Amino acid sequence: MKNRLNIFKQRHISIQRQLADLEKLAFVTEGDCDSANSLNSDNLDAGNKQACPLCPKEKFRACNSHKLHRHLQNLHWKVSVEFEGYRMCICHLPCRPVKPNIIGEQISSKMGAHYHCIICSATITRRTDMLGHVRRHVNKGETKSRYIAASAAKPPKEILKEADTDVQVCPNYTVPQKTDSYFNPKMKLNRQLIFCTLAALAKERKPLECLDAFGATGIMGLQWAKHLGNAVKVTINDLNENSVTLIQENCHLNKLKVVVDSKEKEEREDILEEGEENLGNIKVTKMDANVLMHLRSFDFIHLDPFGTSVNYLDSAFRNIRNLGIVSVTSTDISSLYAKAQHVARRHYGCNIVRTEYYKELAARIVVAAVARAAARCNKGIEVLFAVALEHFVLVVVRVLRGPTSADETAKKIQYLIHCQWCEERIFQKDGNMVEENPYRQLPCNCHGSMPGKTAIELGPLWSSSLFNTGFLKRMLSESLHHGLDDIQTLIKTLIFESECTPQFSVHAPSNLNKQEECGVFIKTTDDTTTDSHSAQGKRKSNETTANLVKRQKTDVNTEHPPFYYNIHRHSIKGMNMPKLKKFLCYLSQAGFRVSRTHFDPMGVRTDAPLMQFKSILLKYSTPTYTGGQSEGHVQPASEDTVADRVEMSVNDKAEAGGCRRW
Repeated sequence: MKNRLNIFKQRHISIQRQLADLEKLAFVTEGDCDSANSLNSDNLDAGNKQACPLCPKEKFRACNSHKLHRHLQNLHWKVSVEFEGYRMCICHLPCRPVKPNIIGEQISSKMGAHYHCIICSATITRRTDMLGHVRRHVNKGETKSRYIAASAAKPPKEILKEADTDVQVCPNYTVPQKTDSYFNPKMKLNRQLIFCTLAALAKERKPLECLDAFGATGIMGLQWAKHLGNAVKVTINDLNENSVTLIQENCHLNKLKVVVDSKEKEEREDILEEGEENLGNIKVTKMDANVLMHLRSFDFIHLDPFGTSVNYLDSAFRNIRNLGIVSVTSTDISSLYAKAQHVARRHYGCNIVRTEYYKELAARIVVAAVARAAARCNKGIEVLFAVALEHFVLVVVRVLRGPTSADETAKKIQYLIHCQWCEERIFQKDGNMVEENPYRQLPCNCHGSMPGKTAIELGPLWSSSLFNTGFLKRMLSESLHHGLDDIQTLIKTLIFESECTPQFSVHAPSNLNKQEECGVFIKTTDDTTTDSHSAQGKRKSNETTANLVKRQKTDVNTEHPPFYYNIHRHSIKGMNMPKLKKFLCYLSQAGFRVSRTHFDPMGVRTDAPLMQFKSILLKYSTPTYTGGQSEGHVQPASEDTVADRVEMSVNDKAEAGGCRRW
């Protein structure tokens, strides 16, 4: 009791967590707290009336509870300053000396409103000054108040549910700077994509040794173990001790057995209570991710640090097994989306600028970094899919061992020539000879009609395909099997994009015994034939590898064309462009490959040059002065007239935009 009184004396009554705690101060009796009694002696009234605990009785007299609640909420709580879950409410008590004002022959000592600092117990009169005062404490590293450090009561943990998996989260779980175990609900799409990837890989061989290198709350590894069962052996790692403790609690919350060490495995078999069902085992480790990946071999590795993943790529490819999968999630979108170009040059060694296809450019930057890391370990990669959305860039690749695969992978890293005027682009041709005028490789004629440098060299980038149609169809089958409705539309869009077709229906077969992928022929296993592996760490390498994969010659013509055009970016001034679906049909009728892209909702992926793209767009556009939005066929103009109007529109946009020359 004495300790509680000491803590209460250290904390001013104007600093509370909730409005209800502030209302309870009106019911404090004389024996509970001397400080509150000395400040206000009329807290209890005979007629069930309470006085405000933060105002003197001359300012606010005792009133009914509903009026007191409105007074506390509108006057004290509304203008409070928040810090670390606490509210510093405005106080009208005589806590600080005020200079008297002389009015005529009378002296008035009007008490001013003020705030009590949560850290240093100073009194500040204005709210803006209080915000700056707290900000200076934070900049100096002084973020622990006296009574918060002394309080033994911890804030309650919240339990969230995602994909039939319960997970405990700490307060402020969405702010990485304020919590050890970061949990982002907006990354649900990312977690479901990775789950479908692992489920498709589990059909090839069992059991899979999987690693979630940055566990945080452990939500991703818990979903793997809970829904895939004995097909996977999950290891969740985190360097933070509080995160490791939280992961273990979440494992028990989902009725999963935690294996911390092999010696402790037998001792922890009876941890579960009676009536609970053991769904699987999860190994929880507290280790640096680079050290763990150097020590052990895995079939599936997922990297999702806070920011860039380039510091962990070499370790990930060091011991990854043949035909395994490495998934990389990068959240440093400011550098990948060309908002911080110097950071992209520092992390990825890549020169980029802001373009209309900046999201696909970001995906190719990450794939190029992954390919270089794999080649340094004498391994090649095959990109299964690459997704770039608002919050993250996800790249999933299959590992192919051998120096031959590494050499083929390294050849697919090239530089891109980008025109700064019309945004036409093309990858540089292979060859060791220095070309006199590299601008001639561009399909546009901006370099001939304008003086100076008109193009810039971007890269190095991944120049090959970003999608694997066969693997995406298997992912769609797994999403249907596990009832993941949120990502089915995205996976279907990726399948359309990989095959570069405008419209078709996707029928994903439920039982796929054989599946052809780009350059790889995969034979999947049924649920009944899972005895393809022997003891842990030993595999029937000769028979399994021979039956599992057969290298075939890749058909380059089936790859989707790189990059896309935004239909709004290249619209003709004074013309109403057609609907996107009809425009895709027009391009397809003209003999070009065309599809939509997930990178941009108004983007068109096609192998048509920009001049042909704008010609067809102009041909099926209607003048604005007609007043209609009908996409009817305009009277065909001559090809020379169309080309001249397209070139004039390109030049007008370049001059109006004030593009910077390079």
